[in-house]
Amino acid sequence: MSDMTFDKMINQMTPTIYESLKQAVSLRKWPDGRYLTPEQTELCLEAVMRFEVENNVPEENRVGYLERRTCGAGATGAGVSPEMAGLARDATRD
Repeated sequence: MSDMTFDKMINQMTPTIYESLKQAVSLRKWPDGRYLTPEQTELCLEAVMRFEVENNVPEENRVGYLERRTCGAGATGAGVSPEMAGLARDATRD
């Protein structure tokens, strides 16, 4: 598929098509149950990501978004014990 054809497809993509492609990528299969090939998965994912950027989909609604999580008191980690932060002493190295 040429870039021009791909760009045209993205520009003409409706929200319904976007949601269908997003679901296909997530499940790795088409709505009729047929599995996506690796090439189809790659193209669908690229189309979904391009649609999201060009249509200003909020970052938290985009494919692959990971919410930042903090432990303890905010992002600084203040007040979090070393054990809770995953810094516990490795007893196997004693």
